Amino acid sequence: MTSADLTRKTAAELADLLAAGEVSSRELTQAHLDRTRAVDDRIHAYLHVNAEGALAAADEVDRRRAAGESLPTGAGVPIAVKDVMATEGLPTTCGSKILEGWIPPYDATVVRRLKESGLPILGKTNMDEFAMGSSTEHSAYGPTRNPWDLDRIPGGSGGGSSAVVASHQAPWAIGTDTGGSIRQPASVTGTVGTKPTYGGVSRYGLVALASSLDQAGPCTRTVLDAALLHEIIGGHDPLDSTSISDPLPGLVEAARRADVSGMRIGIVRELTGEGFQAGVQQRFDESVQHLVDAGAEIVEVSCPSFTFALATYYLILPSEASSNLAKFDAMRYGLRVWPEGIDDPSAEQVMAATRDAGFGDEVKRRIILGTYALSSGYYDAYYGSAQKVRRLIADEFTAAFEQADVLVSPTAPTTAFRFGEKMDDPMAMYLNDIATIPANLAGIPGLSLPSGVAPEDGLPTGFQVLAPAMADDRLYAVGAALEARLTAQWGGPLLDQAPDVLTLPAPTTAATTTREA
Repeated sequence: MTSADLTRKTAAELADLLAAGEVSSRELTQAHLDRTRAVDDRIHAYLHVNAEGALAAADEVDRRRAAGESLPTGAGVPIAVKDVMATEGLPTTCGSKILEGWIPPYDATVVRRLKESGLPILGKTNMDEFAMGSSTEHSAYGPTRNPWDLDRIPGGSGGGSSAVVASHQAPWAIGTDTGGSIRQPASVTGTVGTKPTYGGVSRYGLVALASSLDQAGPCTRTVLDAALLHEIIGGHDPLDSTSISDPLPGLVEAARRADVSGMRIGIVRELTGEGFQAGVQQRFDESVQHLVDAGAEIVEVSCPSFTFALATYYLILPSEASSNLAKFDAMRYGLRVWPEGIDDPSAEQVMAATRDAGFGDEVKRRIILGTYALSSGYYDAYYGSAQKVRRLIADEFTAAFEQADVLVSPTAPTTAFRFGEKMDDPMAMYLNDIATIPANLAGIPGLSLPSGVAPEDGLPTGFQVLAPAMADDRLYAVGAALEARLTAQWGGPLLDQAPDVLTLPAPTTAATTTREA
């Protein structure tokens, strides 16, 4: 089996090959590292490649398997990790100059669980700085390109994680989702992404953007792979005070069962129709019909407060971000810049110079907005009011789930847009997350899977499934059922229709970014 054959297989298929002794973890890991060497100069999905460490971990898995040890499912299948998670001995920059060169002395719980399960870590993926963005154009180290079209964005903030999977540089990856940063990149790259129930996956070691919204989760090529990875990283963690103690439901079992017969599927009126690209809406409607053909019942639900979700999110997130990013003060770790023309600067002057040089424009914009919303005299009017609307959104989800077992919508309102198209209009950029934000505000789980390509531009579209808190298994049952029917319709996985990165023409537009490396 050639390296190209190996990099085209799903994580579940690779796990089966490993268990059968048909391939070694070193072979798998080397194949993906070779693929990265061949294509990542065009994609820029990685900020750091961990070739030596990944091969050493692969050799250890091979040694244990040869010794007859019982290994976890997936042991030996390599993985990529978003650069927002602490990784002992590997750089963690969060896509920001202010953390350039920082090497954590410990692993995030998710990373530790990956290592304990025998998954070699291929490297750290690119991202919008501190996860602030919907396009990965806000990385201080330059943007990541979409493997379907090098002139287009791969989504954000986790565009690097979705792009390594879509370009076959890794069979699966870890992302984080604060307002859609796993699901929206999945939508525009033709991959699968899951935001677990808030607290279902540990946040310990995840550099915080907005602590009440952040959630790590899987980025994969299939629904089954997402369920497998979710089970590896999920579960209670005493190091995370928000971690849920209840065990995970049977995620892999639900994905393998793929049964929606008799299930009530709710279409959210406020998350379809006006404002959604025609091709995106068309593929969504076709996907709904597939679920009907599989035995599901369709109901329409209305959640009026969802129209305020974007405004609510962009008060709560900046407020929490301004608090969380206060620790980057040039005193303890990371970048330190001395102000020009001052011989004996104060701590405040060093801090100001460092933050000016170290933070990008989008990060500064959100810190200023959040600080203003939390300031004396404005707290109740802005942040306090936003929290009240957040409660209304959660209540409307509860009411909707009394009518339907899951809710569905398009994942993103459009396919991937061109670089620079929305950089001068922050509101236009923020609107990309209009369908994904409500789930983060309510803490419920969501999944995006490919629903096809839009007829007007030939780019991937996404189908979003939302479920009640701790009912993550429903995501995988519905997602796998729809995936099976769509794959049969397409004659294979959607990514098989994607052009090989090496055959794409060179980009015709410059990919803008707030800061260059």
